[in-house]
Amino acid sequence: MNVIIIEDEKPSARRLQRLLEKQDVAVNEMIHSVGEAVEWFSNNEHPDLIFLDIQLSDGLSFEIFDEVDVNSAIIFTTAFDEYALQAFKLNSIDYLLKPIDEEELVAAISKYKARIPQRKDVQINFDDIRKLLTNPVERVYKKRFTTKIGQHIKMITVDEIECFYSENKGTYAHTTDGRDYLLDTTLEQLEEELEPQNFFRVNRTFIISIRAIRDIISYTNSRLKLKLNNFTQQEIIVARERVKDFKLWLE
Repeated sequence: MNVIIIEDEKPSARRLQRLLEKQDVAVNEMIHSVGEAVEWFSNNEHPDLIFLDIQLSDGLSFEIFDEVDVNSAIIFTTAFDEYALQAFKLNSIDYLLKPIDEEELVAAISKYKARIPQRKDVQINFDDIRKLLTNPVERVYKKRFTTKIGQHIKMITVDEIECFYSENKGTYAHTTDGRDYLLDTTLEQLEEELEPQNFFRVNRTFIISIRAIRDIISYTNSRLKLKLNNFTQQEIIVARERVKDFKLWLE
């Protein structure tokens, strides 16, 4: 199966790729904008299946199909509300609501495989979907988390959090007052739920807040070491493959 992902949020694209690889589905290409997609489709053999985000950094993804004829099956990945998803149902389009649930992804792939012989006969009416997207829904990110302490439920706002980290199969939030709280989530889910302007996953273990960075130090093998305002339990190293994106995020 020849598969590509078109998604402007790189953490979301990477997470989807990991989920697909768990299903033995290899991703041949990851594309991040309308312009990049048009150029790619103009110069490459079209894939069997596209995982397509709706709202990209330079416009709606439907604009791709105004420029090139694409003979591929499409599974939409979207953060839009039910009013848009209803349009997808009417047009017999598979869709996944972000953050993507692994079981729903498996079901969507199964639907695709079941209709492979007739997939080119499915007609997608992008104009009807556009009409429902004239006032697109703004992406809503998490503002607070809850954690259980004894018999009590504590609320923690994102402004209080310096970093999230994984340890011993648990996910923790470290707050500005130096405390650590166990959360019922994973770093992969947090990548989808946190405002990307404020939080960045620097390696497999840490997601850090831009407000918490006290110092950035050059480290071995072209990596970076971070010092946060209060977190001192472990070294925080920006993985080499994420240094470039990290520097762009800082800007």
